[in-house]
Formats: sequence, C-alpha cells, structure tokens
Amino acid sequence: MQPRERLIFPLDVPHKTEAERLIFRLKDHVGLFKVGLEIFVAEGPAFLQFLTDTARVDYFLDLKFHDIPATVRCALARIMAGARLATVHVDTGRESLMPSPEARKNGVKLLGVTVLTHLRPDDLEAMGLAREYARDLTKLVLLRAGIARAAGCDGVVCAGTEVKAVKEAFGPEFLAVCPAIRPAWAAVPGDDQRRVMTPYEAIKAGADYIVVGRPIRLAADPVAAADKIVAEIEQGLRDRA
Repeated sequence: MQPRERLIFPLDVPHKTEAERLIFRLKDHVGLFKVGLEIFVAEGPAFLQFLTDTARVDYFLDLKFHDIPATVRCALARIMAGARLATVHVDTGRESLMPSPEARKNGVKLLGVTVLTHLRPDDLEAMGLAREYARDLTKLVLLRAGIARAAGCDGVVCAGTEVKAVKEAFGPEFLAVCPAIRPAWAAVPGDDQRRVMTPYEAIKAGADYIVVGRPIRLAADPVAAADKIVAEIEQGLRDRA
C-alpha cells in the first residue's frame, strides 16, 4: 500500500450533506472513509450505495456487529460491494467472528474489535473482567486477537499501544487497524480517547491502517492536515523497515 492508502478518515457527521462535503474534499488525500453508527443510522444503506456509485470511494463499514451468530452472519452476508473492511466485537464469541462467504466474495476483510480505546482498567473490572486481564490490556488484546484469528478474521482493531505485541504474536499478514490516533500538533477538545498514539508511532509499531478523525475534521485546512498525517505515515514506514 501507498502511505495515503493507510489513512482512514471517519465520516462521523450527522448527515449526508456534511459527509459529501468532506468526501469530495478529502478523497484524493486519504485511503478509506469509515462509516460508523452515526452516519449509518442517519442515512441508511442508501449512503453506502452513494459512496460506491456516486462518490466512487471505498469504505470501512465500522458498525461493530455485536449479536448472536445467526444475526451477525446474516448482516455480514448483506454487506455491499465497496466495503473493504468490516468489524465484529470479539466478545460475541467464535461463531459470530466467522467471515461469511458472501462478504469474502465481495472482498471484505473482517476485523475483530478487541478492546475499545476509551476503556480503562477500572471500566473493565467494573464489567466483570478478571483483574489479570483488566489490569493488563495488552494481555487482554492478545487473548481476543487469538480468538479472532482462530475464527478466521483477517485482523483486529486495537490501540496503537498494543499493535507491536499483536504483530509479534500473529505475524505481519494479520491486519491491525488502530483508532485513537492523535498527531502531536493537533489538540482535540474534550477528547474521550485514552490509549492514544501519534500517526508516526502507530505506523512504526506495525499498524497497517490508522483512523484519524477529529484532528483532520476540526483543522482549519483538513486537506493540509491529512497530507501532514500521510507524511508521518511515510516516515513511520521508513523507520519501521
């Protein structure tokens, strides 16, 4: 992949008008657009058709499916062509993590969501996780990444702080997509992310893709911000080699 292709920009906006403005401004400066719950609930599947047929961009369908195996399997089977990545929570269990033949046919790579990047050890203990895993997030991420890989997932979503361990445990072909990426030069007001890394740090550590939203979207010049992040990706790739 070229450095630009490793940058994912989330369309975390309330409606198609704003999403369309960002897409046409950034489509030559980022690799994939991420479709999350906010825009999907607002606009529905027709928005995915718009991305493919009108905007002519590829996207990451990040709906983080979390349900019984039959429901997840049926949802995965109906993912439209144009999606390159899709997500399922690892804690749904092995059966829900098995990629559907239909999604495979359309070229969709399935990622297991390990531990959301806003969670802290106290949060995980409060949810009933054993202290052994709640207090050692890398250990928990590796456990869940192993479950995802055994089920047939192509990779995982994890924080940049855990990506090096994931790559060492499961090899370079097992994809790692890292959210909570914050360039040192971009302040995010009221940031809710905890386990953060810069673009350079995450790529150097082994991330295949990084997700950068607010530092681009809130920038005075989103195109310049995206290009600056791509330059960090390029430097990280050079220093990783």
